[in-house]
Amino acid sequence: MSATAGPGGLFRQATTTSGEILGLVNEGVIQFKGVPYGAPTGGKRRYRVPERRAPWRGARECFGYGPICPQVPTSIANQYGRLIQFDMVAAEGGMSEDCLNLNIWTCGLRDGRKRPVIVSIHGGAFSIASGNARIYDGARLAQSGDVVVVTLSHRLASFGYLNLLDLDSASEFPVAANPGLADLVLGLRWVRENIEHFGGDPERVMIWGQSGGGWKVSSLLALPAAKGLFSRAVIQSGSLLRFQERESAAAVAAAFLAALGLTQRNLSKLRTLPWPVLLEAQTKVGAQAFMPFLDGTYIPQHAFDPVAPAQSADVPLIVSTTRDDAGLFFNNFALDEAGLMDLLRQQFGDRAAEIRQLYRQNAPARTPFLLHARIITDAGFRRFAYMQAERKAQQGADPVYVYQWNWPSPAYDGVFGAVHAIDVAAGFGNARDAILGGGCEPGRSLSRTLSRAWIAFASDAKPGLVQDVAWEPYTPANRACLLLDVPITLVNDPDHEIRAFWERQPPPVSVLG
Repeated sequence: MSATAGPGGLFRQATTTSGEILGLVNEGVIQFKGVPYGAPTGGKRRYRVPERRAPWRGARECFGYGPICPQVPTSIANQYGRLIQFDMVAAEGGMSEDCLNLNIWTCGLRDGRKRPVIVSIHGGAFSIASGNARIYDGARLAQSGDVVVVTLSHRLASFGYLNLLDLDSASEFPVAANPGLADLVLGLRWVRENIEHFGGDPERVMIWGQSGGGWKVSSLLALPAAKGLFSRAVIQSGSLLRFQERESAAAVAAAFLAALGLTQRNLSKLRTLPWPVLLEAQTKVGAQAFMPFLDGTYIPQHAFDPVAPAQSADVPLIVSTTRDDAGLFFNNFALDEAGLMDLLRQQFGDRAAEIRQLYRQNAPARTPFLLHARIITDAGFRRFAYMQAERKAQQGADPVYVYQWNWPSPAYDGVFGAVHAIDVAAGFGNARDAILGGGCEPGRSLSRTLSRAWIAFASDAKPGLVQDVAWEPYTPANRACLLLDVPITLVNDPDHEIRAFWERQPPPVSVLG
């Protein structure tokens, strides 16, 4: 293979700390897929902190995606899941516990350049998806901005967030706290140690996550082990303020062991059970019940509560939502006004009529489905985002920028509105995706705009001009928010009456309010 691995051939060969790898070239973009950054996590390594990958001999072929953490794909009956193709998450690379893999797109190897590095951390809560999902394809972003793009996969749900600390009296699983986050830290260390071989600058690493990926970025900003591994961060529709309490995580673990028919006496069997058995038990408990918990050591404090983490005060941050984020949870597209009032009464009681009037005077022509989606978004997603931005700004250190994506997706005849994850495809420059209208002009324009802002932010820690609009930092005084629509505008405290209403309500307990 060495005869075709040099300049001008179809293949390229790169060096990593574990060995040589071979990638493919497509229109000047060199792609390495399924690159191991950690050892397999099954057997004796199950539920333990990740280990580095042992060196291999020869050049490893990295032409296709690697395995992902075992999981249950999104139902094919879920219209939103099909829109973002999360029903196909296991199709790219298969599933196994050898899931600590990453993918790299770059336009140069060992060429003396120091390109900004954009590390995408996938969404799907803490329970599903991977860096292989089609929405995270990094080729166009790497090509358009001459940046290095990396996507990471890691352990999820019970494989990454099973609290054995309060159940493992025999120390069968030492340091068994939050290995899913420890995987991400190991991946970022791999980037720091290796990215120069791929033309990247280890001092300019931007981490970026949407939804569950935003929760992970929020976590990394507060994680002592992650300090110094990145210098910019982006959180899209995933502002995490608090971790699960240790006691709650222990209760989830007890339910998981009960589903497996295990007790503390035979806990060691967790190492030998096949992963499909674990996945069946996880599904009975509910994959989304497993999440990072406040263990007191690896995670010593909550992420952004009561204040932003001091350790990342010097990391500039972008925080965002989409107008209709919460629509991903609903499929009652034919909802009428009477049905809307019923839903509002169920969640908000005697405030329902006031809420409907507040929103109807702001958006008289919106469908009841989209009005409901926006109300729930404002009650949960957006409140968390503003609270996170406010606490970051109050540090008085490096800035925080805020945006709201308002342009509606044309997909499925526009029923989803400004849908959750539409700005993921845009950030990657993937205007071809159905969620952005399959290549329609407004989608292409906004995709170019956001991906250029990402490139600028990764390069200089400032998003710069956005279609000739100066994107100012958010402060408690101005509440500056970039509204991504046609046209793009910068507005101080948009929809301030709605924001003020929700600030008078009890704090949200979830993204649904």
